[in-house]
Amino acid sequence: MKIKYFLISLLFLLYSCTNPIKDVVHSISGETMGTTYSVKFISQSPVNLVEIENEVNYLLKIVNQQMSTFIPSSELSLLNKSKSTDWIEVSYDLAFVMHAALRISQFSNGKFDITIGPLVNLWGFGPDNKPQIVPSNREIKNLRTYVGYRNVDVRLNPPSIKKHNPNVYCDLSAIAKGFGVDKISEYLTSKDINNYLVEIGGELRANGNKFKDNWVVGISVPTQSGTIQETIYLNNQSMATSGDYWNYFEENGIRYSHTINPVTGKPITHKLASVTIITESCMEADALATAIDVMGPKAGLKFAKENELNVYFIVKGENNFETFFTPNFKVLISER
Repeated sequence: MKIKYFLISLLFLLYSCTNPIKDVVHSISGETMGTTYSVKFISQSPVNLVEIENEVNYLLKIVNQQMSTFIPSSELSLLNKSKSTDWIEVSYDLAFVMHAALRISQFSNGKFDITIGPLVNLWGFGPDNKPQIVPSNREIKNLRTYVGYRNVDVRLNPPSIKKHNPNVYCDLSAIAKGFGVDKISEYLTSKDINNYLVEIGGELRANGNKFKDNWVVGISVPTQSGTIQETIYLNNQSMATSGDYWNYFEENGIRYSHTINPVTGKPITHKLASVTIITESCMEADALATAIDVMGPKAGLKFAKENELNVYFIVKGENNFETFFTPNFKVLISER
């Protein structure tokens, strides 16, 4: 009887791995790109959870190997090390992301700029782990020579990248996570899974429904408390947030944000604590959130309104946080 019971239990376990119960949210989570990821989905047909988890991890590993500056052997790291000013062949995905980055750089008038890598490293927020000290104006001025999105050209066919200055160093940390979300979303859709929520380091995409309702996600208060400031309805949309409340250092009582203004070469100093944007593509949301964060509250709001973007702002007040948003964002706010 024990053997028979064991076999029945084993068969049930194997069946449940490939035939999840309908109307149950299935979850996959792990680590990637120096942060965590989470995938939740509902499937109306049998799926192999182990296979899906393995493929998700495989796809994220490829993205990391293509676009990380923290992996010395990554495709981006090798590109940064190269002193060639000729066309360099790269993977299609790397060219695709850099092509999109340059388009968003032009759209934001240079407030988003992937060539800001040397300044990110100088301020101690890159892979070099330099001491967290304030750089001199001379150091900043010297490195700004290599910063500027017009120093890079990208073509998609064949996928290639050309640096106009051999010292150009690109950093995709403000767009790669969003691309990773889009990549996993595309994979799930290819498996006929159309109801899902994919999140990497706070950047996310919600597709379809969760039990006939839209997915509900939160915008956090810009502190490390984890408190939710606002809850949002999402359906076939992506959301990304940029803020200075996680990655910064302090010296002599001054906080230095990891978000560097490409124009000044210095961390942002305005009162915008966090900005959240909702678009179709998570890659674009990721980059645009950074661009608007660099702009600050007034210029950022003006830019968002002019381009009819869905943007939510949290600004530091004297004693608390103040919030405002673009007109078309209101319909996304959940009634709590």
